[in-house]
Amino acid sequence: MKNVALYCRVSLSNGSQTTENQKIRLVEFAERNGYTYNIYEEQESTRKTRPVKQALLAELRAGKYDAVIVYKLDRWARSSTELILDTKSLLDKGIGFISISDNLDFGTASGKLHFQILSAFAEFERELIRERTIEGLRRSKLQGKTPGRPKGSKDSVKRKRSGYILREARKRQLSESDAGIHKSIETYLN
Repeated sequence: MKNVALYCRVSLSNGSQTTENQKIRLVEFAERNGYTYNIYEEQESTRKTRPVKQALLAELRAGKYDAVIVYKLDRWARSSTELILDTKSLLDKGIGFISISDNLDFGTASGKLHFQILSAFAEFERELIRERTIEGLRRSKLQGKTPGRPKGSKDSVKRKRSGYILREARKRQLSESDAGIHKSIETYLN
């Protein structure tokens, strides 16, 4: 009997969307296959942070589950690159990944083939973006534009370095104190 994690996520946390439909399908799938399971619901996810997913990834890497099951691939990752990187790290550790709506099980031979195809398309997509960026920069230079962000008010004022020097000195002092070496901050300012 496999011990699996069921992961569901909604895009908006304002109450207009719920994970109920995903949970119903995930639980039906797990029970039909005789899996023991825990449910992980991501309610407050932003573009950059998904705390429930990060906690689940830590538990998966620690070997708590044999597989993770999602309703659809887009519920797990927001981009093909994120999907490939996350899934590859799980598969390399022998952890299964199943998407029930997409009918994909990356632990099977056909699932591995699908994963390789997805990886190839993600690589192709990255290369296209890279080529477009290089071409756009080249065109901008030909038009006499300077690449990078526009100059602002902070760029015209010389910034103080004293804060930077003190911060770096404190970092060195802290790292050495962790190693059992204790010196005054003045020794790091020289």
